[in-house]
Amino acid sequence: MHPNPTFHSADHAKDLALVRARAFGTLAVNGAEWPETAHVPFLLSDNGQTIDLHLVRSNPIARLLKDPRPARLTVLGPDGYISPDWYGIDDQVPTWNYVAVRLSGRLELLPQDDLPGLLDRQSDAFEARLLPKPIWRMSKVSDDVMTRFLRMIVPCRFHIAQVEATWKLGQNKLDAVRLMAADHVAQSAFGADMAELAKLMQEPPEL
Repeated sequence: MHPNPTFHSADHAKDLALVRARAFGTLAVNGAEWPETAHVPFLLSDNGQTIDLHLVRSNPIARLLKDPRPARLTVLGPDGYISPDWYGIDDQVPTWNYVAVRLSGRLELLPQDDLPGLLDRQSDAFEARLLPKPIWRMSKVSDDVMTRFLRMIVPCRFHIAQVEATWKLGQNKLDAVRLMAADHVAQSAFGADMAELAKLMQEPPEL
């Protein structure tokens, strides 16, 4: 997380709303030599206390989960490069604006019998975002293929103990300066979701 408290969020409902909307992040667990990471789609529970996900059985993280392990899940929002020229004032330096939520907690394996239900919930949730497209369901997969697929992956649950978030949107600049930079961000392609980043810079949420 960014060290400047100006960018730290205390509104964890907002932070978790971003986590729920993005539904994809980087999972990290300490390994024997270095941290093991995996990029995972997931489902945040209605109460915001747990996250369900699955891992390929051969993933090093899955192999570490003989017992529950401390873990972190980082979810990124929009981000992009900010040129000093865009502020319209002198003596500025380049920076990168971004939104990131870091969740700390405990990761555990779920019973393998929970896997079909988890996959159904995941596909239903993600397919619902594609409406009016008809929802694809796991029942469309043949029994043989499904049996092989279920052998390859394991269900996991991440219990959230701490939520930290950075919303670095130029709030440390004068409003006019931040808004001028946001206008340029809206026209830039150097970053991810630049239109959304520009919108957040124009109206930074309360932290």
